[in-house]
Amino acid sequence: MTDLSSFDRRFFDGESPVSRIGTGSFGGKAQGLLTVEQTIRQQFPPDRTPGFTITIPRMTVIGTDFFDAFLAQNDLLDTAYSDLPDERIGHAFQRGDLPARLVGDLRAVTNDVRVPLAVRSSSMLEDAMYEPFAGVYATKMIPNNQPDPDARFRRLVEAVKFVWASTFFREAKAYLRTVGKDPSAEKMAVIIQEVVGSPVTDRFYPTFAGVARSYNFYPSGYAKPEDGVVDLALGLGKTIVDGGLVWTYSPAYPKAPPPYGSIGQLLKSSQTAFWAVNMGASPPHDPIRETEYLVQLGLDAADYDNTLRFVASTYDPRSDRLMPGVGPEGPRVVNFAPILEYEEVPFNDLIRAVLKASEESVKAPVEVEFAVTLDRKRGIPARFGFLQVRPMVVSNEEILLPVEELRGDRVIVASETVLGNGQRDDIRDIVYVMPEMFEPRFTPRIAQELERINLPLVDEGRPYLLVGFGRWGSSDPWLGIPVNWSTISGARVIVEATLPQMQPDLSQGSHFFHNLTSFKVSYFSVRHTEQHGIDWNWLEAQAEVARTRFIRHVQAENPLSVCVDGRNGRGVIRRHG
Repeated sequence: MTDLSSFDRRFFDGESPVSRIGTGSFGGKAQGLLTVEQTIRQQFPPDRTPGFTITIPRMTVIGTDFFDAFLAQNDLLDTAYSDLPDERIGHAFQRGDLPARLVGDLRAVTNDVRVPLAVRSSSMLEDAMYEPFAGVYATKMIPNNQPDPDARFRRLVEAVKFVWASTFFREAKAYLRTVGKDPSAEKMAVIIQEVVGSPVTDRFYPTFAGVARSYNFYPSGYAKPEDGVVDLALGLGKTIVDGGLVWTYSPAYPKAPPPYGSIGQLLKSSQTAFWAVNMGASPPHDPIRETEYLVQLGLDAADYDNTLRFVASTYDPRSDRLMPGVGPEGPRVVNFAPILEYEEVPFNDLIRAVLKASEESVKAPVEVEFAVTLDRKRGIPARFGFLQVRPMVVSNEEILLPVEELRGDRVIVASETVLGNGQRDDIRDIVYVMPEMFEPRFTPRIAQELERINLPLVDEGRPYLLVGFGRWGSSDPWLGIPVNWSTISGARVIVEATLPQMQPDLSQGSHFFHNLTSFKVSYFSVRHTEQHGIDWNWLEAQAEVARTRFIRHVQAENPLSVCVDGRNGRGVIRRHG
């Protein structure tokens, strides 16, 4: 493991952009960023990327020794490992005192820095291959702009304690149980990192953020899986990792038309809101709320800020066309046409080089999170900030599933849009949302019911098939069922179905999605308009184990046969007999 230089209490003017506080481990996320920092210095000197400055945002890492000291000093172990609600655990951590050795260094950070800071988890297990923990622990962004240095210090301390507390929140404990880890083996380092972006009026955000993968589980058109995929969103990357509406494209074909039948459909399916750090009036004090200092705004705010220039097009109703940029009046569409189609900023060449270099560094397919700040008038100079690099799990098992095998009397589910690769025949339990009961307004309640069904199945070691509607894991309940990974952690095959009133695009950018791929969960997407589908009659005929208002848990007499051809994106689930 590469070592870090000690924090010298000079955040921006120190010798290294990455430093450490303490002597303990600095966790998987920090280690990944340190590896990338070395790659940047070696492969992306300034003369190779004209117009772009490529950096790891300045950061310092609080080692796990302070995590251990904080728990022991404040007698928090019993509370941490209890079944208390997250809120009770969070407030107990907020009442704790920091180790004295840490106080001086954190005061130095707030005395030296006046830009927003992201306080992020970096656990011992986080971002390890097959156990990625993506999105399980907390990140908190703080404006860090109060005139009083004591106020800035208090907000930073609250954020550090919140990240520590998230180690023991309900979702994290459920996740550890799913992967067979003892919670006492987990330790949390904390990254304090500058937020990539620029101030605009009373908010702070990058021009856009993104998640790029070097392997694409859902290639379309001429794209191949190895061409990769990129999700882009105006503002902070929270829109992407929460499963919101984003712009998705293949870096091998950046000018390919989007998969929409009409401009009207495109208008309904593109990003309409973005996240920023709130630099204005302080919100109600709530130190255990992750979004305490964030604000979500509509595109009119970005238009006012003049940050749509390079990321949007404008709909002209007279010609029924999209015009790149924001010159004329009309509805804005965040489609990144000025960058991708007209190449006003050489971003796509850069992201292809970044993915290639990251793959070579990690020696595996990778997922890269980043944020980009453009000059609002000229586009460049621009800043590309690496936020995270994770390995991806891509199965090399050779599976060939001809399209003819998607039909037949024994087929329960079939699709030509499937994530994953491989075969299994160990699933008898099936949990499905009843289509006759489903309405988008009920998705939060459906998520709660799923959690109650999931827990005993996980405890009994019974993998199950899960069938529901919309985009699983979306933070927007009108796009799908807003589950966390822990809510459905026992599912080993998941089906995403659509209905006329619930037809979101497929998502590959969320933390939820990354955890699916890392645990080799097969993910079927079945549109109600396609010839292949779901045999609802067979599901309704199966022996019922449990029923809630919206969900049935049934059990097949014999195990199901699941086959997924990852190269061709096909999958089928068959019953025996």
